[in-house]
Amino acid sequence: MERYSRQILFEGISEAGQRRLRASRALVLGCGALGSAQVETLARAGVGRLRIVDRDFVEESNLQRQTMFTERDARERVPKAVAAARRVAEINSDVECEGLVADVNHSNVERLIEGCDVVLDGTDNFATRFLLNEACVKHGVNWVYGAAVGSYGVTLTIRPHASPCLRCVFPEPPAAASAPTCETAGVIMPIIAVVAAVQTSEALKLLAGKTEELHNSLMQFDVWRNQWRRIALKERAPDCPACVLGRFDALEAESGEMAIVLCGRDAVQVTPGRAARVDLEALAERLKAAGEVKVNEYLLRLRAGPYELTVFEDARAIIRGTDDAVLARSLYARYVGT
Repeated sequence: MERYSRQILFEGISEAGQRRLRASRALVLGCGALGSAQVETLARAGVGRLRIVDRDFVEESNLQRQTMFTERDARERVPKAVAAARRVAEINSDVECEGLVADVNHSNVERLIEGCDVVLDGTDNFATRFLLNEACVKHGVNWVYGAAVGSYGVTLTIRPHASPCLRCVFPEPPAAASAPTCETAGVIMPIIAVVAAVQTSEALKLLAGKTEELHNSLMQFDVWRNQWRRIALKERAPDCPACVLGRFDALEAESGEMAIVLCGRDAVQVTPGRAARVDLEALAERLKAAGEVKVNEYLLRLRAGPYELTVFEDARAIIRGTDDAVLARSLYARYVGT
């Protein structure tokens, strides 16, 4: 326990709390800017088991704020979940870390949170957060919402059936294109550090059994304008479809092939309607006449004319060079199949 001696001296954790951290499992959903900071903090704190889930790969523009990654990761386009798990092994070899390259959706979210004591939000869209909220409420798993863009950030801790859930606070997701994103408004590292610090502090309180120390509010920060705001939250919304009425519409949705425009990246992600696995080496062999192909154990990249397709083992593809979902589906069908 010498490694954690300074943390054990802190009365909020102590030796008993440290042992609880050691026996816990945390899920970090999304390993971009917030997720990177969350993973590193939890690993250094000695949380015994970490599960990291992310759908994307490392790019050079990530390095300004995503602290787990290196220039080499960006050059090789290593999946973020894989790069983060490798980094955890270097930071703290006592931590059991599982890196999963996957897109979170209604078909896998319940399996991903299974066995976890807390979930930290590192995602970048409300559709996924509403889905996560329903899964955690349904299964009684604590989770910590967080978001950051520009110099502004927000966080909320959800304890199912004990505190308001995300749908209590945000009954409906923001309208499409109504809110700024990191791709359209940018983001600075200090707000990432602040939001992730509050998120991980809340997670450590939950894991150490110190729920009386939770902030029980919607916390808002703007580090550029020097604004800090705390909105106290006490009661659940009486008509909340998730935590009061027990209705889980997002979880129960049935959807076919999904095409999501990745805002500001001139790219579309296409996800097949049914679970599938791709033999990347075989696909590379089939595509070698179609353009420049590079493949590793995690993904395949095809450059065909003005387009670049990155295909993952789970049959997802990110098509760069267009923000037209119809065209992206057509390119997917042409090169990957249906």
